[in-house]
Amino acid sequence: MVNSKFVSTNGEIKKFSNKQNEPLLKNELAFVLSDVPNGRALARTFLVDKPNKYTLNQRIAGITPHSDIDAYYLYITMNRNRYFLQFDDGVKQTNLSLDDMQKYIEWYPKSIEQQQIGALFLEIDNLITLHQRKCDKLLNFKKSMLEKMFPKNSSNFPEIRFKGFTDAWEQRKWIDMVNISTEMVDPKSGKYDNLPHIGPGNIESFTGQFYDNIKKVGEENLISGKFHFYPEDIIYGKINPQLGKYVFPLFEGLSSADSYVLNAKNGLNQKYLYTLLQTTDFYKYSVSVSMRSGMPKINRDELNAYEFSMPKGNEQQQIGALFLEIDNLITLHQRKCFCKKYS
Repeated sequence: MVNSKFVSTNGEIKKFSNKQNEPLLKNELAFVLSDVPNGRALARTFLVDKPNKYTLNQRIAGITPHSDIDAYYLYITMNRNRYFLQFDDGVKQTNLSLDDMQKYIEWYPKSIEQQQIGALFLEIDNLITLHQRKCDKLLNFKKSMLEKMFPKNSSNFPEIRFKGFTDAWEQRKWIDMVNISTEMVDPKSGKYDNLPHIGPGNIESFTGQFYDNIKKVGEENLISGKFHFYPEDIIYGKINPQLGKYVFPLFEGLSSADSYVLNAKNGLNQKYLYTLLQTTDFYKYSVSVSMRSGMPKINRDELNAYEFSMPKGNEQQQIGALFLEIDNLITLHQRKCFCKKYS
């Protein structure tokens, strides 16, 4: 492999932000320096797959690869490259000059190897896109089913239900059907050191998935009491309920006092209860009763006052199992996306 300055060998910056609204051609690269929500600038490169998809402006540079450089290989070496990210100071909007671009140096192999490397990463990106599309379809399907499989507008019948079920749904109060755990334990005792500690900060909003930031109780130097939970207990974040923090763990652990540990009772199915937390009706209720102070929070009395519809046992079981299966499929495709992208 040899290395070369960017302009002299890898590509020519013949369209650098001085020609407004000029479209880029297929297999050219759009180099974008854009702001993201937290105020940081982020350098990203896009390979133009269709003419006129990107248009030059003050934040986009157009790059034409030289004839001996594979366009996709150049794209993967430039995208979020450390050289360009060094100009991001994290505070103000960053501007790269033409001189900065021309100083970029990168190692590259001869053209045949470039093509093979580029083709490999193109195939990986196509697989990532495929799984992401499957995720998006499943998420849309789940949202639609949550709307249609639960009664609304004071009706006792949902729009869609499993075959063979015709009985009207019945109204129930949370306090009669759900147990909110009071089993608080001392995390300093040493008894729970090897168990995971779960708080709202470990749970992704609206997905029921964990972040990869869970630590054991013994690693956290915890002081105050925590709730002891068991496999298939439901953990629900009571702080900022508008964030939709809920999870259905398959392991034992301790939960932050900023969460509730929930269990169904009196004929309510546990998986159905978990699905109920994800409905629009429950979300609207939890948000409406929590907005009374600077720190939104839903307390036990407010939860216990909630009323909801439920079918008989077998239908509850099938509804809960369906939505957990959808979640499992979404997680599977997300993991395939992540593994292909970062392996």
